[in-house]
Amino acid sequence: MNVKTPHTSNRAHAYRDMYVQGVVEASFLWLLRSVTVDQPHYTSIDLGELEQRIDAQLNLLMTSMELGWEACDAALELQEPGEVFAATVTAMRSHEIPKIQKAVQVGLSNERTFKGLVSALGWLPAEIIRPWVERFLNGKDMNHKYLGVAACSIRREDPGELLTNILQREDCLKHVKLHSRALRLIGELRRQDLMPALQAAAGSSKADIAFWASWSSILLGQHAMVRNLHPLVLKRGPFQARAIQLVFRVLPVEQGREWISVMTKDPANIRAVVSATGVLGDPHAVNWLISKMNDPLLARLAGESFSTITGVDLEKHQLNTQPPAGQSPIPNDDPADPNVDLDEEENLPWPNVEKITELWRHHGANFLVGRRYFLGKAITPEWLKSRIADGTQRQRHAAALELALIDPQCRLINTRAKVTP
Repeated sequence: MNVKTPHTSNRAHAYRDMYVQGVVEASFLWLLRSVTVDQPHYTSIDLGELEQRIDAQLNLLMTSMELGWEACDAALELQEPGEVFAATVTAMRSHEIPKIQKAVQVGLSNERTFKGLVSALGWLPAEIIRPWVERFLNGKDMNHKYLGVAACSIRREDPGELLTNILQREDCLKHVKLHSRALRLIGELRRQDLMPALQAAAGSSKADIAFWASWSSILLGQHAMVRNLHPLVLKRGPFQARAIQLVFRVLPVEQGREWISVMTKDPANIRAVVSATGVLGDPHAVNWLISKMNDPLLARLAGESFSTITGVDLEKHQLNTQPPAGQSPIPNDDPADPNVDLDEEENLPWPNVEKITELWRHHGANFLVGRRYFLGKAITPEWLKSRIADGTQRQRHAAALELALIDPQCRLINTRAKVTP
């Protein structure tokens, strides 16, 4: 009898380790997805394959709720977004209120964990999530309301009168994160009936509230509101990139050029100028973009803007080249270097300036100066829908925004949402 005891104990320990490893793998893969969802080389097919790997680990955790939750519960102590994601999915699938409350509590503890929490609410099927979203929206806790609105946002589900009520309550309007996300949801869902709430918030002294009120107003067709975003376009800050992505799809080409010209007066804006040029889509600027490909700090970004206008895939047409000598990736392995940010251009090709110059010399005449192009073609609903279906992630994000701006009946498609059923 003494011989069997350690064997049984070891087997139990091995099973427990398997579930712990399942949480680790699911958390890591979720973090990987949270990065790749905005990468220039990932497609929805690539995302789907990654999501299947995540689901395989999440399904493993459900084979023993006791051991699966034990591993999730321990991982929650780390207060990391990937672990919160795995624990929340597991808790929601268990339908056990104490487990769900624990995952939500940890998920609401900081901005990073909140991302994992909301992602989990977007991951699961509606029959599991909707009752909880309604519960959050109807609750007294402002953070729960904020969670409910954020869940509706990523799921693109309309909470109806619950959203209207939030935007009429003084206590909700004082909660900046809740108010901002509710304003954002108006634009995402194209809730024309809530335009008065946007108008009331557009002049707010709170930067987040003012920005999202203007952003949603533009999506609802109030294009004159781009003037509210002019200061944000001209100055580096937390809203500049989002403002650029929207404003230069709305402005007439001539006015867009004028705004870009003003942006160039601040040397700190040069990267924003390159991005805005691609968003505007005017082939008038292609030669300027090609000139910027000679600058190692701007080359890949300029190449991306060139492709956004012309539709030319640099790698597919062998218009790329090797990185210049001495080019260090970001982040690097130097422990003394405080810069730990991911290089947003890491997966963009290095353009071959000579070949691109020659190509444009032969084919540039096919593009009409002063007309907007997106990936080499005129901007039509059919073309945009095809890019949402088959494009890379950044192309899908851009196409979804373009489509929402030209089709009043179309909600802003969430191109960061789970693509697998």
